[in-house]
Amino acid sequence: MTSLPLYGRQGKFTFRLLAIALFGQAIILSFFALVARGNAIAAGRPEDGDRLMWVGLGLSLLALVAAGLMRTPVGITLGWVVQALTWASAALVTAMIGVAIVFTVLWVLLLVQGAKADRIIAERQAPDAV
Repeated sequence: MTSLPLYGRQGKFTFRLLAIALFGQAIILSFFALVARGNAIAAGRPEDGDRLMWVGLGLSLLALVAAGLMRTPVGITLGWVVQALTWASAALVTAMIGVAIVFTVLWVLLLVQGAKADRIIAERQAPDAV
């Protein structure tokens, strides 16, 4: 297996899969921002709730930007940053560990399988060298 890319353009199939994963992650992150806010307000810390909500929505927006830039070389780098920040957000909301596990595993799986699919498609489209 080759190493996982941190920068550069991905194949057409790969970048589409990764963009879809980041879009789904953005939706989940926005829901978790609202949950974190509600939990903080229920615990009597409304200022913390507002801060948690804006941090979560900012991370969700970053995931959307990364999904939109997935065709460019920096898209994959931003995707990795989103994964790292999702893990870091577990320091603020412990339940984010579950989200981080699911989406990091999905991210790596789509990188590997998408690259395989792109190679197979390229082989089938290449003219026979016989």
